[in-house]
Amino acid sequence: MTVLEMLSDAAGGLGVTELATRLGVHKATASRLLGTLSSRGLVEKDPGSGKFRVGVGLIRLAGAAMAGLDVIQQSRPVLEDLCERSGETVNLAIMDRDDVLYVDQVTAPHAIVMANWVGRHSPVHCSSSGKVLLAFGDQGAVDRLLSRSLERLTRNTITDPERLRTQLADVRRRGYAHAVGELEEGLNTVAAPVMSAGQAIAAVSISGPSFRVPARDQPRLGRLAADAGTTIARRLGHRG
Repeated sequence: MTVLEMLSDAAGGLGVTELATRLGVHKATASRLLGTLSSRGLVEKDPGSGKFRVGVGLIRLAGAAMAGLDVIQQSRPVLEDLCERSGETVNLAIMDRDDVLYVDQVTAPHAIVMANWVGRHSPVHCSSSGKVLLAFGDQGAVDRLLSRSLERLTRNTITDPERLRTQLADVRRRGYAHAVGELEEGLNTVAAPVMSAGQAIAAVSISGPSFRVPARDQPRLGRLAADAGTTIARRLGHRG
């Protein structure tokens, strides 16, 4: 499992020697591990570079996991409608430990669009989805996050714990969160929660470049995201 996690984080793949060094094992051991994973299609070797990367066999496993998440099935038509109404890329995200995990995406037909974020993680403190999941989630997660240093990804990333705590209170009062170039330069997003039993089980976000999603448009997009979150919750049988 550690090998799979390392390969998933390495954009260009890893060679046997490099992987053995990272694992702290003998090169022969790393080679045997890769051989086992390769036989199941979970990793594959790039014929050009000779490095290993995650294989297409993981798609089957990921598909089984996604199929088990009812929120994805129920939210898909709502996300498609939200994408059409907003004209921007729409994502569905959940908490994965202390990170945001993007589990579905509907892309708007623009020349400049968000990259495919499905299956990717982002820090909770600098994305609108993360702020929503914190603001309407377990208070223990907030305390745990604010007890450690917050990574700065751009010049707009909020790294001051008290400033972030204040913003989370605003999110709870307003019903949606926004992030202006905090995760990526030039990327603006808004997000709202999918609520169940008083807590957010997912977040719906609208994302786009700053020239298409300016600050003045965030209240309108925030309301659209909030309506979508409420609709998804009702489709899942949640009320309140």
